[in-house]
Amino acid sequence: MDAGANRVLARTSSGGIRWSRIPWRTIIALAFILPASISFVLPFYWMFISSLKTKDDVWAWPIVWFPRPLLWQNYAEAWNEFPFTRLYINTADLTVMRLLGTFLSCTVVAYAFARLRAPGKGILFMVLLSTLMLPRQVTLIPQFLIWHHVGALDTYWPLVVPTFFGNAFFIFLLRQFFMSIPPQLGEAAKIDGCSEFGILWRVYLPLSIPALATVAIFSFQSSWGDFFDPMIYINDQNKMPISYGIHLFKGMAEYGGITYWHYIMAMSMVMILPPLIVFFSAQRYFIQGVVMTGIKG
Repeated sequence: MDAGANRVLARTSSGGIRWSRIPWRTIIALAFILPASISFVLPFYWMFISSLKTKDDVWAWPIVWFPRPLLWQNYAEAWNEFPFTRLYINTADLTVMRLLGTFLSCTVVAYAFARLRAPGKGILFMVLLSTLMLPRQVTLIPQFLIWHHVGALDTYWPLVVPTFFGNAFFIFLLRQFFMSIPPQLGEAAKIDGCSEFGILWRVYLPLSIPALATVAIFSFQSSWGDFFDPMIYINDQNKMPISYGIHLFKGMAEYGGITYWHYIMAMSMVMILPPLIVFFSAQRYFIQGVVMTGIKG
């Protein structure tokens, strides 16, 4: 343990921390981190507490930070007011299909850019990265016209099929991680008779759990909370995901100029719960993947 850590852990005879021995860098870091952490957690806490209040207490002044009693029945009442079960199933189906398309396309392309030799590979990779600078609005109308002409509007095809054509950001992340794996491992597998797909499947993917977890978290969060694409392509309420369903539910929760925000907050909590669980469950792999994707490249 270094001297700085010893100073931080130094204690007085009464058991208190000797603040005079704490490095000033640590004090400055805490001064920035603590307010930032509070500002991040506070909106989630307010949404959660609001979901357990009455409609009059949501915007009451002074703010009711600890409502009594806690109205857990708000969740059941809001859930029964709208077909959220169907919306949840739709969202789960869409997320699984989009995750599958992302993994299949991005891993293969990233492996090719990382390990295969081909003329002009560097130029193609630069072209791929340049697509990240292309605003989504530029391609929105052409894509809509294409799906309209093939008769795929009001279906899941426009939401799922593009994921099977890769994502430039995810390909970049996986390519950087694949390049950090010693190429001798792939060469040894090739000597043993493995094909390129076998090397990817048996060697690279098992060693790339942190990078794959990072891609899974990003893809899951963007797919689960996607509001824009369903709004453009889906018209049938029975096919909509929960993100767009909550928007419709907000309109239904407005009666006589009064918005029942406690119901909306309850369903918003239900919506964000799966992404939070996925993130905190894979947080260790996520941090490791983000750090290691910048090792080589």
